[in-house]
Amino acid sequence: MKTVKQEYLSGERALFNSKDLEVIDCIFDDGESPLKESSNLKITNSIFKWKYPLWYCHNVEATNISLLNTARSGIWYTKNITIKDSIIEAPKTFRRAEKIVLENVELPNASETFWNCNDINLKNVTAKGDYFGFNSSNIQINNFSLSGNYAFDGGKNIEVRNAKMLSKDSFWNCENVTVYDSLIIGEYLGWNSQNITFVNCTIESLQGMCYMKNVKLINCKLLNTTLAFEYSTVEAEIKSTIDSVKNPISGQIEAYGIKDLIMDEKVITPSKTKIKVGKK
Repeated sequence: MKTVKQEYLSGERALFNSKDLEVIDCIFDDGESPLKESSNLKITNSIFKWKYPLWYCHNVEATNISLLNTARSGIWYTKNITIKDSIIEAPKTFRRAEKIVLENVELPNASETFWNCNDINLKNVTAKGDYFGFNSSNIQINNFSLSGNYAFDGGKNIEVRNAKMLSKDSFWNCENVTVYDSLIIGEYLGWNSQNITFVNCTIESLQGMCYMKNVKLINCKLLNTTLAFEYSTVEAEIKSTIDSVKNPISGQIEAYGIKDLIMDEKVITPSKTKIKVGKK
């Protein structure tokens, strides 16, 4: 494997179409697409300062790298990439990419990151930015923190564990999502989605979980959650009082209490939803 060490690399396509290359302690500056169409890369302790650094790449291992804000749209159309112990400041990273692993990574400007991607594994990741994970599928997440609205719109086959999400309109238009042991704060959670399950979660949401097919909540708390479950089919086991529930289509809702239960016979059939209140 060829090694490039402690080099300052500038100009467009500085290491274009490289193969079997180890990059150590390097800086990429003032030139687009420095490693475009490269494969079998090992990158360590290096800094990317310019746009499109890793497009159309295959088999990339990166440790302790930095993508600065100017390294925008950095990793598109790339397959099989692992990034550890790194910071990605640039927005719009990861687009139409596959087989992505991030571990111990910070994304402080993650706007429009992970769009139309497949096979994503995130562990110990923090992110801030809107439209995270749009239209992506086959996602495994553990120990995740996100501050940003409209997360995972259009996502499929997602499993989230130990997350804290401050995200309005998260999990819209999704299919097959399970969220475990997490905190979700944000209005209009989960609209127009199907086969969504929350387990041991705490949720705060205005008009959360509406227009959904087969939404399940197991051992969850709903705090300051109002007008929930409108036009949804729902199975909910809630270990708290719900502030208000409005016009669920069918299913069962168990809760310590429901302060305001709205069941409008003009638009739903109330008997199709069983309501149980009180602590066991």
